[in-house]
Amino acid sequence: MASHPRAGALIGQRALITTTALLPLTGWAVHAATLHRRLAAARRDPLTGLHSRPGYVQHATRRLNRHGDQVLLVFLDAVGFKAVNDDLGHDVGNALIIAIASRLEQWVGADGVAARLHGDEFAAALTCPASDRAKRLEELHRLLHQSVDVDGQAVAVAVSIGASSPSDLHSRDYTYVLRGAEGAMYEHKRERTGLYRIATPDHANEPTVNGRRLGRMGTTAHPLTQERTR
Repeated sequence: MASHPRAGALIGQRALITTTALLPLTGWAVHAATLHRRLAAARRDPLTGLHSRPGYVQHATRRLNRHGDQVLLVFLDAVGFKAVNDDLGHDVGNALIIAIASRLEQWVGADGVAARLHGDEFAAALTCPASDRAKRLEELHRLLHQSVDVDGQAVAVAVSIGASSPSDLHSRDYTYVLRGAEGAMYEHKRERTGLYRIATPDHANEPTVNGRRLGRMGTTAHPLTQERTR
């Protein structure tokens, strides 16, 4: 049975504590620099064990180049995550992040790639024929929206989901296809209808407000600003 990514992270932390206890203080700077290089090379998120953004970019780009229209990129964002941290504490928030990561990794399977991009934002890339996409995305929604048991307390999970494919966006450019998935996800987050959103070129070309995609904090434009930009 495969070990949980969190278990691997804990083992790594214990090894780090043991190792650093044996190091003279003068050698810490050299050891820390070496450790940082190793973690960067691994391109893994230390909390979940998923790929971090650099690793995801590498794998997703390679998949797009090889499989083209058969590739599906997914962009996810936890709904109400700040409230979980504020009301229930960061330990519960971390447990929620780890659960989402584990379920996303389970969903993509051995052939796909799952990543934690930043905070409560996740992404995935897999090869999926167009005829199977609706079924797979429904499975993802169902899997992610199961509550998480934290010390006997059931914590609800809500996730916004956006997905995109070169077949819909007419491009194999990684940045453009992921931007489409991101735009679709924020539309899903704003409208709160349906199980997910499939990206169109409009999602990929959606403008930003204050440097952020619509739907994120700081994207509510003042009415006068909107008038000037029409």
